[in-house]
Amino acid sequence: MTDVKIGPNPLFLREEDLRQGMELLFYAYRDFTAEPDAMLAKIGLGRAHHRVVYFVGRYPEITVSDLLGILQITKQSLSRVLSELIGQDYVVQRTGTRDRRQRLLSLTDKGMDLERQLSDAQRARIARAYRAAGAQAVEGFRTVMLGIMDEAERGKFPGGAGKRG
Repeated sequence: MTDVKIGPNPLFLREEDLRQGMELLFYAYRDFTAEPDAMLAKIGLGRAHHRVVYFVGRYPEITVSDLLGILQITKQSLSRVLSELIGQDYVVQRTGTRDRRQRLLSLTDKGMDLERQLSDAQRARIARAYRAAGAQAVEGFRTVMLGIMDEAERGKFPGGAGKRG
C-alpha cells in the first residue's frame, strides 16, 4: 500500500512551506483589498479610511480609545482620518453619556452605504473561498489566522482564547 502525503507535517515545516504561507498572505491581502481600494480612490479616500469605516460600522458607538486599540495607530493618524470622514459625513462623533470625556463614533447613513459597498466585494470573495474549501478547511483557516494574531487579541473571537501560536 502506498503512503499518501496529505500535506506538510506541522512538526517539520520547511523554510519553503513558511515562505509560501507568507507569500500567500501577501497575495491574498492584495487581492482582498484591491476592489475596495479602487472604490475609495474614486472618492479621495484610502485604506486607513476603510479600516475606520469598517470597525465603526462593525461596532456602532465604539469609543475613539477602543478604535485606537483595534487599529494600533497613533492618535494623530486617527485624528486626520476621522476628521476627513466626519467632514464628508461618513462618521458622526458624539460625547459619551456616562463619561463626557468619551467620544463615541457611529456611521451616518452615507457611511453605512459606503461600508456596505466596500464590504460586499470582500464578503463575496470570502464566501466563494469558504464554499470551495469546505467546513474543515474554513475551521483550519480560522485556527491559522488566530495563531498568527498576538495572543492578547485572540480572546476577541469566539473560541480564540485557547488557541496557541
